[in-house]
Amino acid sequence: MLFEFNMFGWPLLASLFGLCIGSLLNVVIYRLPLMIQQQDIHSANQLGRQSPPTPARFNLFLPHSHCTKCQTPIACYDNIPLVSWLILHGRCRHCQSLISWRYPIIEMVMMLIASVLACYFPPGSHWLLLFTFSALLITLATIDFDCQLLPDTLTYPLLWLGLIWHCFHDRDFLPTAIFSAIAGYMTLWLIFWGGKLLTGREGLGYGDFKLLAALGAWFGWQQLPEILLIAASATLLTQLPYWRNAQKVWLRPLPFGPGLAVAGFWMMIVSL
Repeated sequence: MLFEFNMFGWPLLASLFGLCIGSLLNVVIYRLPLMIQQQDIHSANQLGRQSPPTPARFNLFLPHSHCTKCQTPIACYDNIPLVSWLILHGRCRHCQSLISWRYPIIEMVMMLIASVLACYFPPGSHWLLLFTFSALLITLATIDFDCQLLPDTLTYPLLWLGLIWHCFHDRDFLPTAIFSAIAGYMTLWLIFWGGKLLTGREGLGYGDFKLLAALGAWFGWQQLPEILLIAASATLLTQLPYWRNAQKVWLRPLPFGPGLAVAGFWMMIVSL
Protein backbone atom coordinates (compact mmCIF):
# COMPACT_ATOMS: atom_id res chain seq x y z
CA MET A 1 0.00 0.00 0.00
CA LEU A 2 2.82 2.39 0.90
CA PHE A 3 4.60 1.50 -2.36
CA GLU A 4 1.46 2.28 -4.38
CA PHE A 5 1.09 5.64 -2.63
CA ASN A 6 4.72 6.53 -3.32
CA MET A 7 4.40 5.52 -6.98
CA PHE A 8 1.04 7.10 -7.80
CA GLY A 9 -0.54 8.90 -4.86
CA TRP A 10 2.39 11.14 -3.96
CA PRO A 11 2.99 12.53 -7.50
CA LEU A 12 -0.76 13.10 -7.87
CA LEU A 13 -1.00 14.86 -4.53
CA ALA A 14 2.06 16.93 -5.38
CA SER A 15 0.51 17.89 -8.73
CA LEU A 16 -2.65 19.18 -7.07
CA PHE A 17 -0.57 21.11 -4.57
CA GLY A 18 1.47 22.58 -7.45
CA LEU A 19 -1.72 23.75 -9.15
CA CYS A 20 -2.84 25.58 -6.02
CA ILE A 21 0.56 27.18 -5.52
CA GLY A 22 0.57 28.22 -9.19
CA SER A 23 -2.71 30.04 -8.58
CA LEU A 24 -1.17 31.78 -5.56
CA LEU A 25 1.87 32.78 -7.63
CA ASN A 26 -0.41 34.47 -10.15
CA VAL A 27 -1.76 36.62 -7.33
CA VAL A 28 1.76 37.48 -6.13
CA ILE A 29 2.94 38.31 -9.67
CA TYR A 30 0.05 40.71 -10.20
CA ARG A 31 -0.21 42.31 -6.77
CA LEU A 32 3.31 42.51 -5.37
CA PRO A 33 4.56 45.15 -7.88
CA LEU A 34 1.41 47.21 -7.19
CA MET A 35 2.02 46.92 -3.45
CA ILE A 36 5.62 48.10 -3.88
CA GLN A 37 4.45 50.98 -6.06
CA GLN A 38 1.84 51.95 -3.48
CA GLN A 39 4.48 51.87 -0.74
CA ASP A 40 6.86 54.03 -2.80
CA ILE A 41 4.14 56.62 -3.41
CA HIS A 42 3.27 56.69 0.28
CA SER A 43 6.97 57.13 1.23
CA ALA A 44 7.38 59.92 -1.33
CA ASN A 45 4.34 61.71 0.07
CA GLN A 46 5.72 61.43 3.59
CA LEU A 47 9.07 62.86 2.53
CA GLY A 48 7.22 65.72 0.88
CA ARG A 49 5.38 66.31 4.15
CA GLN A 50 2.06 65.90 2.48
CA SER A 51 -1.01 64.32 4.01
CA PRO A 52 -2.08 61.72 1.48
CA PRO A 53 -5.55 60.28 1.60
CA THR A 54 -5.77 56.95 3.32
CA PRO A 55 -5.31 54.37 0.55
CA ALA A 56 -7.67 51.48 0.11
CA ARG A 57 -6.46 48.38 1.86
CA PHE A 58 -4.46 46.39 -0.68
CA ASN A 59 -2.33 43.31 -0.10
CA LEU A 60 -2.02 39.74 -1.32
CA PHE A 61 -5.38 38.83 0.19
CA LEU A 62 -7.48 42.00 0.06
CA PRO A 63 -9.42 42.99 -1.91
CA HIS A 64 -10.69 39.58 -2.94
CA SER A 65 -9.98 38.25 -6.44
CA HIS A 66 -11.80 40.24 -9.09
CA CYS A 67 -11.79 40.79 -12.83
CA THR A 68 -9.22 43.44 -13.73
CA LYS A 69 -11.54 44.80 -16.45
CA CYS A 70 -15.02 45.01 -14.91
CA GLN A 71 -13.88 44.77 -11.24
CA THR A 72 -16.52 42.11 -10.51
CA PRO A 73 -15.50 39.79 -7.64
CA ILE A 74 -14.66 36.27 -8.80
CA ALA A 75 -16.80 33.56 -7.21
CA CYS A 76 -15.02 30.61 -5.60
CA TYR A 77 -16.30 28.22 -8.30
CA ASP A 78 -14.72 30.46 -10.95
CA ASN A 79 -11.41 30.51 -9.11
CA ILE A 80 -10.46 26.83 -9.27
CA PRO A 81 -6.92 26.55 -10.64
CA LEU A 82 -6.84 25.66 -14.35
CA VAL A 83 -10.30 24.05 -14.28
CA SER A 84 -12.22 27.33 -14.09
CA TRP A 85 -10.16 28.86 -16.90
CA LEU A 86 -10.98 25.89 -19.13
CA ILE A 87 -14.70 25.93 -18.26
CA LEU A 88 -14.94 29.68 -18.92
CA HIS A 89 -12.93 29.32 -22.16
CA GLY A 90 -10.45 31.87 -20.88
CA ARG A 91 -13.01 34.67 -20.46
CA CYS A 92 -14.57 36.54 -17.57
CA ARG A 93 -18.05 35.21 -16.77
CA HIS A 94 -19.46 38.75 -16.48
CA CYS A 95 -17.80 41.00 -19.06
CA GLN A 96 -16.41 38.28 -21.38
CA SER A 97 -13.00 39.95 -21.46
CA LEU A 98 -10.09 37.63 -22.17
CA ILE A 99 -8.18 36.16 -19.25
CA SER A 100 -4.45 36.01 -19.93
CA TRP A 101 -2.94 32.69 -20.97
CA ARG A 102 -0.28 33.34 -18.34
CA TYR A 103 -2.56 32.22 -15.50
CA PRO A 104 -3.11 28.62 -16.67
CA ILE A 105 0.46 28.37 -17.99
CA ILE A 106 2.00 29.21 -14.60
CA GLU A 107 -0.42 26.83 -12.87
CA MET A 108 0.46 24.02 -15.28
CA VAL A 109 4.19 24.69 -14.97
CA MET A 110 4.00 24.50 -11.19
CA MET A 111 1.92 21.32 -11.45
CA LEU A 112 4.56 19.79 -13.73
CA ILE A 113 7.46 20.84 -11.51
CA ALA A 114 5.74 19.47 -8.41
CA SER A 115 5.02 16.11 -10.04
CA VAL A 116 8.51 15.73 -11.55
CA LEU A 117 10.15 16.51 -8.21
CA ALA A 118 7.78 14.02 -6.55
CA CYS A 119 9.11 11.33 -8.90
CA TYR A 120 12.64 12.00 -7.60
CA PHE A 121 12.02 12.75 -3.93
CA PRO A 122 9.55 11.44 -1.32
CA PRO A 123 7.65 13.92 0.87
CA GLY A 124 10.20 15.83 2.89
CA SER A 125 12.68 18.67 2.94
CA HIS A 126 14.30 17.81 -0.41
CA TRP A 127 11.03 18.12 -2.28
CA LEU A 128 9.78 21.13 -0.34
CA LEU A 129 12.95 23.22 -0.68
CA LEU A 130 13.39 22.50 -4.40
CA PHE A 131 9.72 23.19 -5.07
CA THR A 132 9.95 26.49 -3.18
CA PHE A 133 13.14 27.32 -5.11
CA SER A 134 11.24 26.78 -8.37
CA ALA A 135 8.23 28.82 -7.27
CA LEU A 136 10.39 31.79 -6.26
CA LEU A 137 12.35 31.68 -9.53
CA ILE A 138 9.19 31.65 -11.66
CA THR A 139 7.70 34.53 -9.68
CA LEU A 140 10.88 36.61 -9.89
CA ALA A 141 11.33 35.96 -13.61
CA THR A 142 7.75 36.93 -14.45
CA ILE A 143 7.75 40.10 -12.34
CA ASP A 144 11.09 41.17 -13.78
CA PHE A 145 9.83 40.51 -17.31
CA ASP A 146 6.76 42.67 -16.66
CA CYS A 147 8.13 45.43 -14.46
CA GLN A 148 11.93 45.12 -14.49
CA LEU A 149 11.76 44.58 -10.76
CA LEU A 150 13.23 41.86 -8.53
CA PRO A 151 11.65 42.42 -5.10
CA ASP A 152 13.79 41.91 -2.00
CA THR A 153 10.84 40.08 -0.44
CA LEU A 154 11.54 37.27 -2.93
CA THR A 155 15.30 37.39 -3.54
CA TYR A 156 16.24 37.32 0.15
CA PRO A 157 14.11 34.23 0.95
CA LEU A 158 15.65 32.52 -2.09
CA LEU A 159 19.13 33.21 -0.73
CA TRP A 160 18.27 32.05 2.78
CA LEU A 161 16.65 28.90 1.41
CA GLY A 162 19.93 28.06 -0.34
CA LEU A 163 21.78 28.27 2.95
CA ILE A 164 19.06 26.25 4.71
CA TRP A 165 19.33 23.64 1.95
CA HIS A 166 23.00 23.10 2.78
CA CYS A 167 22.26 23.06 6.51
CA PHE A 168 19.98 20.08 5.94
CA HIS A 169 21.72 18.20 3.15
CA ASP A 170 25.38 19.23 2.91
CA ARG A 171 26.51 21.04 6.03
CA ASP A 172 30.18 20.85 5.04
CA PHE A 173 29.38 23.01 2.00
CA LEU A 174 27.77 25.78 4.07
CA PRO A 175 30.90 27.99 4.39
CA THR A 176 31.42 27.71 0.63
CA ALA A 177 27.76 28.63 0.05
CA ILE A 178 28.16 31.80 2.13
CA PHE A 179 31.31 32.78 0.23
CA SER A 180 29.54 31.96 -3.06
CA ALA A 181 26.66 34.28 -2.22
CA ILE A 182 29.14 37.11 -1.61
CA ALA A 183 30.98 36.23 -4.83
CA GLY A 184 27.75 36.26 -6.84
CA TYR A 185 26.75 39.66 -5.54
CA MET A 186 30.18 41.19 -6.02
CA THR A 187 30.55 39.82 -9.55
CA LEU A 188 27.56 41.74 -10.89
CA TRP A 189 28.34 44.71 -8.65
CA LEU A 190 31.75 45.04 -10.31
CA ILE A 191 30.26 44.57 -13.78
CA PHE A 192 27.63 47.21 -12.98
CA TRP A 193 30.13 49.84 -11.85
CA GLY A 194 32.63 49.00 -14.57
CA GLY A 195 29.96 49.44 -17.23
CA LYS A 196 28.68 52.63 -15.63
CA LEU A 197 32.15 54.18 -15.52
CA LEU A 198 32.82 53.25 -19.15
CA THR A 199 29.44 54.09 -20.71
CA GLY A 200 27.67 56.27 -18.16
CA ARG A 201 24.68 53.90 -18.26
CA GLU A 202 23.34 51.47 -15.69
CA GLY A 203 23.26 48.06 -17.34
CA LEU A 204 22.05 46.05 -14.33
CA GLY A 205 19.88 46.48 -11.28
CA TYR A 206 20.64 45.68 -7.67
CA GLY A 207 17.98 42.98 -7.78
CA ASP A 208 20.14 41.13 -10.30
CA PHE A 209 23.05 41.20 -7.83
CA LYS A 210 20.88 39.66 -5.12
CA LEU A 211 19.44 37.00 -7.42
CA LEU A 212 22.90 35.89 -8.53
CA ALA A 213 23.96 35.87 -4.87
CA ALA A 214 21.04 33.55 -4.13
CA LEU A 215 22.01 31.22 -6.98
CA GLY A 216 25.59 31.25 -5.70
CA ALA A 217 24.35 30.19 -2.27
CA TRP A 218 22.49 27.29 -3.86
CA PHE A 219 25.05 26.00 -6.34
CA GLY A 220 28.47 27.35 -5.30
CA TRP A 221 30.89 29.89 -6.72
CA GLN A 222 32.32 27.32 -9.15
CA GLN A 223 29.03 27.40 -11.09
CA LEU A 224 28.80 31.20 -11.33
CA PRO A 225 30.54 31.47 -14.75
CA GLU A 226 28.19 28.85 -16.20
CA ILE A 227 25.17 30.55 -14.65
CA LEU A 228 26.16 33.91 -16.13
CA LEU A 229 26.84 32.38 -19.55
CA ILE A 230 23.44 30.66 -19.64
CA ALA A 231 21.66 33.76 -18.32
CA ALA A 232 23.29 36.07 -20.87
CA SER A 233 22.62 33.64 -23.72
CA ALA A 234 18.96 33.23 -22.74
CA THR A 235 18.52 37.01 -22.47
CA LEU A 236 20.03 37.58 -25.91
CA LEU A 237 17.96 34.80 -27.49
CA THR A 238 14.77 36.54 -26.44
CA GLN A 239 15.86 39.53 -28.54
CA LEU A 240 16.42 37.61 -31.79
CA PRO A 241 12.95 38.51 -33.18
CA TYR A 242 13.97 42.17 -32.96
CA TRP A 243 17.36 41.83 -34.67
CA ARG A 244 16.30 44.12 -37.53
CA ASN A 245 15.94 46.95 -35.01
CA ALA A 246 19.24 46.28 -33.27
CA GLN A 247 19.69 49.91 -32.22
CA LYS A 248 16.36 49.93 -30.37
CA VAL A 249 17.20 46.62 -28.70
CA TRP A 250 20.46 47.93 -27.28
CA LEU A 251 18.96 51.24 -26.17
CA ARG A 252 16.06 49.81 -24.20
CA PRO A 253 16.74 48.04 -20.87
CA LEU A 254 16.51 44.25 -20.89
CA PRO A 255 15.39 42.31 -17.81
CA PHE A 256 18.19 39.96 -16.72
CA GLY A 257 16.13 38.17 -14.07
CA PRO A 258 14.40 35.74 -16.50
CA GLY A 259 17.80 34.71 -17.88
CA LEU A 260 19.13 34.09 -14.37
CA ALA A 261 15.98 32.08 -13.62
CA VAL A 262 16.57 29.90 -16.69
CA ALA A 263 20.14 29.32 -15.51
CA GLY A 264 18.90 28.46 -12.02
CA PHE A 265 16.45 25.90 -13.40
CA TRP A 266 19.15 24.36 -15.54
CA MET A 267 21.50 24.01 -12.58
CA MET A 268 18.72 22.39 -10.55
CA ILE A 269 17.99 19.91 -13.34
CA VAL A 270 21.59 18.83 -13.81
CA SER A 271 22.02 18.47 -10.03
CA LEU A 272 19.01 16.15 -9.56
